[in-house]
Amino acid sequence: MIVCYAEGGGLGHLTRIRAYLHTVHGDEPATILSTSPFTADPRILGPHRILPAAHLPELRPTTLVVDAFPAGLHGELHASSAPPGARVVHLARLLRWDAYQPILPPDPLRFDQVWRLEPLSEPHAAALPPTSPLDLADPPAPAEPDCVDVADGSWLIVHSGPASEIHELVRYARDCAAAEGLPPRLVLVAPQRPAGLPSDVEHVDPYPAWPLFAVAHRVVSAAGFNVVRQMRPWRSKHLMLPFPRRFDDQFTRAARARQAA
Repeated sequence: MIVCYAEGGGLGHLTRIRAYLHTVHGDEPATILSTSPFTADPRILGPHRILPAAHLPELRPTTLVVDAFPAGLHGELHASSAPPGARVVHLARLLRWDAYQPILPPDPLRFDQVWRLEPLSEPHAAALPPTSPLDLADPPAPAEPDCVDVADGSWLIVHSGPASEIHELVRYARDCAAAEGLPPRLVLVAPQRPAGLPSDVEHVDPYPAWPLFAVAHRVVSAAGFNVVRQMRPWRSKHLMLPFPRRFDDQFTRAARARQAA
């Protein structure tokens, strides 16, 4: 049995775990431990079941996968958290290591495999066992989204929230369009239409969103791990506005992506 520990309040952890299970395990059914509110959407987890993270001590997996945070979101994972006999795998992505390091327990988890999903800072990499690179691939989209015609040639604003950041991305999209002298059709791709969204901004809720990226004229987003990865083939039309996060380093990720473009 595969158990994935994916604590975090956003959508990114679930999207990344789903891509990992598709890439490495061929979508073998797994149990995902998370308290994210997005677990209520059946489109996101596909064939995998969801349980609260507190169920970890009750499970006896053959493989335990720890996403992003090597000691969990609050430092709750330590050496004795690993179920007996389980192979422990870590998915390492960029962290603000100076902010995360203080919550590490004195007896950290011992990882049998660490997949490096993007370049890490030197202190972060030094704190982990040797890593191996892994390029994630998302599961195939179930079907062409009904909103593909809306997205075609539009400027997509892609964000799962919070609402304040969505409004900031809308303003950023307008500023970028004005700088280019363009009057684009703006389409928000988000789980919900936030209150106060201007009436000229349309809203759609496909999942996954990445099948729309190829037909969009521009994609405006934050600099989260998944959207930056998924936009790699269309980097030249990706407009990123990184947001501050407690542990995720969106500013470094955006700078790297812009340099690669």
